[in-house]
Amino acid sequence: MTSAVINSSVPTRDLKLPERQSVERGSTASVRSTVEGVIDDIRNRGDAAVREYSEKFDKFSAESYLLTEEQLDEIMARVPKQVIDDIVFVQEQVRVMAQKQLESLADFEIETLPGVFLGQKNVPIQAAGAYIPGGKYPLLASAHMTIITAKVAGVQRVAACTPKIRGEVPDATIAAMRLAGADEIYLLGGIQAVAAMAVGTETIRPVNMLAGPGNAFVAEAKRQLFGEVGIDLFAGPTEVLIVADEYADPFIVAVDLLSQAEHGPDSPAVLITTSEDLGRKVIEHVDKILIDMPTRDFAAVAWKDWGEVRVVETLDDAYTLADEYASEHVQILTRNPREALEKMHDYGALFLGEGTCVSYGDKVIGTNHVLPTRGAARYTGGLWVGKYLRTVTYQEVTNTESSAFFGELCGRAARVEYFEGHARSGDVRAAKYRGQKLAWSDHDFTA
Repeated sequence: MTSAVINSSVPTRDLKLPERQSVERGSTASVRSTVEGVIDDIRNRGDAAVREYSEKFDKFSAESYLLTEEQLDEIMARVPKQVIDDIVFVQEQVRVMAQKQLESLADFEIETLPGVFLGQKNVPIQAAGAYIPGGKYPLLASAHMTIITAKVAGVQRVAACTPKIRGEVPDATIAAMRLAGADEIYLLGGIQAVAAMAVGTETIRPVNMLAGPGNAFVAEAKRQLFGEVGIDLFAGPTEVLIVADEYADPFIVAVDLLSQAEHGPDSPAVLITTSEDLGRKVIEHVDKILIDMPTRDFAAVAWKDWGEVRVVETLDDAYTLADEYASEHVQILTRNPREALEKMHDYGALFLGEGTCVSYGDKVIGTNHVLPTRGAARYTGGLWVGKYLRTVTYQEVTNTESSAFFGELCGRAARVEYFEGHARSGDVRAAKYRGQKLAWSDHDFTA
């Protein structure tokens, strides 16, 4: 959410605008500097640096942060059976969705000319790092999204990190990581976890890709490490945008806005509606709900600083304005919610109708909750099986006449660009397969 959206070309009657009207698109100088220093230190000193930063930032030090099978068994035994059963069920929903995504990707091979074969393969990366945060909340659902998706894609090795929470081992989170199929589980958090997985230490082998949400320091670490390793996406604060008409229940709209505002004090919650009456009722409900909401410390600040209620003339206007936000989560509470599938384009994920809420996507329904924020939905989707795959191509020419044809064509095309070496690679094949002499060499294929 930026001032550019507030100054949209779509006519609006604004019942509530955010008290803050711009958002920091990158990290602050102090965050960037801190992260750079930690990454460099871990790159140079390995495990010793990881241990020092874990003690400094998380007040936790250990000889080894890798949990053994015995430790994992003890942790699993502490988790209530109902929690385990729920984790297993939710993970199966995520697995089913990821498997269908994988099935939608097809390898192929075509013959474009006699003996000219072009192909495509989807090849999983070999090692991925999953970061499951544990700051304000134990986000065990992030284990489902990052680890299961990687394993369904075929990633051989998934290393996963999560920190202690307020000094305690997050049993349920670790249970989720193990049940999801993580090959290595480290009780380690923050910059030091992300950096260790990316650059490697004496005891942690480096990975090829990092995935998972985190605080500003984790996000900046991923940004600085991108290129050395791949990442899922650059994630910012959670966002929700609701499009509602006069048929929506204002109480449900209010509850759903605050359900996402509780993520943190910088989480935008936006309502775009065709009904001024509904908009005013939503504001009233929000104010009442916040009075005794257990997470009001985050939700109230987020609503005050970043909350919006904007009234437009038509649903087409609402969809146009919503696309300008390109919000992470877009919830459609209208009489005909599936209309948004045809009319909207820029969003992280759509949640259609009163029976569907963003919280389902966050926690239980099976679609991936690692989604683009801060307008990134204009150019990318969220985490899915394809993020863990590399689409690679191959080519083979077995027909000599076809190779000679491409050799001549390559010679002409390369010389237009002054690439003589490229041209000669084509020349030698044309000359050899047609029994000709090269113009630029004594080598004679006519003999």
